[in-house]
Amino acid sequence: MSNEAKIPYKIYLSEDEIPKQWYNVRADMKNKPAPLLNPGTLNPMSFDELRPVFCDELIKQELDDTTAYIDIPQEIQDFYKMYRPSPLVRAYCLEKALDTPAKIYYKFEGNNTSGSHKLNSAIVQAYYAKQQGLKGVTTETGAGQWGTALSMASAYLGIDCKVYMVKVSYEQKPFRREVMRTYGASVTPSPSMDTEIGRKINAEHPGTTGSLGCAISEAVEVATKTEGYRYVLGSVLNQVLLHQSVIGLEAKAALDKYGIKPDVVIGCAGGGSNLGGLISPFMGEKLRGEQDYRIVAVEPASCPSFTRGKFAYDFCDTGMVCPLAKMYTLGSNFIPSANHAGGLRYHGMSPVLSQLYHDGYMEAISVEQTSVFEAAEQFARVEGILPAPESSHAIRAAIDEALKCKETGEEKTILFGLTGTGYFDMVAYQKFNDGEMSDYIPTDAELEASFAKLPKVD
Repeated sequence: MSNEAKIPYKIYLSEDEIPKQWYNVRADMKNKPAPLLNPGTLNPMSFDELRPVFCDELIKQELDDTTAYIDIPQEIQDFYKMYRPSPLVRAYCLEKALDTPAKIYYKFEGNNTSGSHKLNSAIVQAYYAKQQGLKGVTTETGAGQWGTALSMASAYLGIDCKVYMVKVSYEQKPFRREVMRTYGASVTPSPSMDTEIGRKINAEHPGTTGSLGCAISEAVEVATKTEGYRYVLGSVLNQVLLHQSVIGLEAKAALDKYGIKPDVVIGCAGGGSNLGGLISPFMGEKLRGEQDYRIVAVEPASCPSFTRGKFAYDFCDTGMVCPLAKMYTLGSNFIPSANHAGGLRYHGMSPVLSQLYHDGYMEAISVEQTSVFEAAEQFARVEGILPAPESSHAIRAAIDEALKCKETGEEKTILFGLTGTGYFDMVAYQKFNDGEMSDYIPTDAELEASFAKLPKVD
């Protein structure tokens, strides 16, 4: 029997092999991500300036560009054991359906009630809030996976959770909303009339369906004006990519067991949490000159931060109350179309990933919504998992890469991230199945209008 035949459908690690440290890719970056800036002074944000918004320990992680490995607290390790390690799956059935010589693997993060990878960071941020003696946390959520994960983590630790959910997702995904409420969170459609920022955005954009940038603004306002609360974020920030490194560390450990080296690593990209987590150990090897990998970010054509955005300092939120981050951005005023990949409807990209992309260590592509759902449906029919719309962007790219191998005869090894399941996204699947789904791509004029409002930073 060949070594190839011995590779199982699912490669599991043992509980003892769950990472005990997070990997901080910034430590190996020659060009570090640019610092967050105070929007008033345009100076780098200090620890004390960030304290009204974030938990103390999380600020330390956010600002740490030099420590390669950071210990995972034992209580968090114990929580991880409820749903980790997650499986690395060989997509034999998909390979057969595509008739490709490519070998396809995916890291599946949907084996928990939140339905996605978001729980990896939610439990960490809730843990540090509890350790600091806080009453609760506020946050935003797009498709709802992050809000669900944070509500679960908050309930587990006994702290309050206030979620501002992008209005279009609040309306499209009522069951996701009810899961959050079941775990004790309050859920408010954003932009709301409950905050100053929400009222301002509604006045400026009547009838808006909202965006992650809007919801962030509201959550930050409530956190800073409510005693005993702090704001937590499910993507973009350095600390979040740090926590999500458990995805890539597990994936690499599973591949190493069988001597497998991926040629291509693919992840969907909205703010960057899944992509950054999946690629972290592979990117570390690439940065250190130990191995080379082709790393691909896949984003929606309706919100193309990498492929059509500007690498510039911008506000992280539409209300312009957060620090400035240097990232690939479409402009904080950009309101993306109401597509069904709610978790990817963010105007900017992680500063870490933005710097790596700018320096040429990774590439990016954008794909249209109907093409994404075609790939999702094909994957579901042969692999037996109904994928989240966000994850399906990576599936689309992985299928396309495998079909190229069919044309050329190359036997590439492809790894992609399956961030979660799509069982709360049935409105989207219904639209696709009924032929009512459309593709919207912003015009150059629309993007230029948004770029014109970028803050002036020398």
